[in-house]
Amino acid sequence: MTTRTLQAALAARKFCLTAEVTPPLSCDPADLLAKAEPLAGLADAVNVTDGASARAHMDALVAATILLRHGIDPILQMTCRDRNRIALQSELVGAAAAGIRNVLMLTGDDPKAGDQPDTKPVFDLDSSALMRTAASIRDKGELPHGRKVGGKAHFFIGGADVPIDPKPDWAPEALRKKLNAGAQFVQTQFCMDLSLLQRYIDRLREHGIQVGKDIHLLVGVAPLASARQARWIRDNLFGSVIPDAIIERLEVAADPRSEGKSICVDMLRQLVAMPGVSGAHIMAPLNEASMPEVIREFRNG
Repeated sequence: MTTRTLQAALAARKFCLTAEVTPPLSCDPADLLAKAEPLAGLADAVNVTDGASARAHMDALVAATILLRHGIDPILQMTCRDRNRIALQSELVGAAAAGIRNVLMLTGDDPKAGDQPDTKPVFDLDSSALMRTAASIRDKGELPHGRKVGGKAHFFIGGADVPIDPKPDWAPEALRKKLNAGAQFVQTQFCMDLSLLQRYIDRLREHGIQVGKDIHLLVGVAPLASARQARWIRDNLFGSVIPDAIIERLEVAADPRSEGKSICVDMLRQLVAMPGVSGAHIMAPLNEASMPEVIREFRNG
């Protein structure tokens, strides 16, 4: 089955929408597809998380391969938390062999935050080193230490970003490091303050990073289910930005879930008009069923 790639959509300057699913703790592919197939034909690509919340799930590479076989362009998340460089290199080669192109490199949640806090973390590489590894396999056909890799990889390399309200002396060193390592797109943490986002983009430009040109920026948004959920995300997920005004709207809404979807759709429509923004990344913790509804309403605009 032929699947249009995220890279091609971004190259065509299309405003892209990606969504995120957490593979189930299940041996049955049908349980994964029940979450992902409603996004087929709506999202340009679907993130497959890797041990989200420091918990066991269906293996991310296996899950991404299942989605690809069902016509969904997956974004394979790879965390540095659980595997040493040998295992990560092997997984990248396996991903290329499976036909997976989109790879998103992340540090990974602290195991102490998961349901098995005695788990030993690895962190042999950081996310930038993992990006450089993927770029070396793709561009040179070799591992970073020079060992040759057969076949051909076509990786489209991504990383995470955290928009902030930049102080006068702030410089985008973390993002520049990822760019230098080979990042071609970034997906951000929840950022639902578009004024802050604009100030962040302006500062990137002042430092010579042209979003939309040097790197594709996909802004993290959410169809929030309640004011309580919004507060939890803001208080517990590092780098999340959810303004008080949005929380107050959810607080007084007769139907907070419907209001959360309306807020998300409105935000997507505003993001389309922001120069440099290539798209949005939709995340909906414990509310995944709302993602296709939001995308459909936005697309039908």
